[in-house]
Amino acid sequence: MAVSYFTELLVWQKSMDLSEEIYKAVKLLPREELYGLSDQMRRAAISIPSNIAEGNQRASIREYTRFLYIAKGSLGELITQIMLCERMGYMKKDKMENLVERCFEIGRMLSGLINKLNSQLNRIGSKEQIETIN
Repeated sequence: MAVSYFTELLVWQKSMDLSEEIYKAVKLLPREELYGLSDQMRRAAISIPSNIAEGNQRASIREYTRFLYIAKGSLGELITQIMLCERMGYMKKDKMENLVERCFEIGRMLSGLINKLNSQLNRIGSKEQIETIN
């Protein structure tokens, strides 16, 4: 079944859920982290679904793939920040592990979508227009 809009993508939906969970988690960080770690975590978290959406709305597979790689980069940042929260004693280990596992799941989904897009790009060659490739 083809996806007609990014909101139907499971990876986008899961990354939105993760963003919501991160916004809730950073409210528990110490006040001194308000403009540091918590701000960085919110930015990294919302960057993931935002880049999935922006890439999906672009005119070419190459552009779409580029934005998915940006989302993966933000995911790496977020994993690092979550792990730092646990190391600093701001987050319990089980909470950190749960959030990191959700990040890894999203990462696997992004890799799968990138691979699918790359194989379509290889198949069509120089014709890059996205029709309903999702």
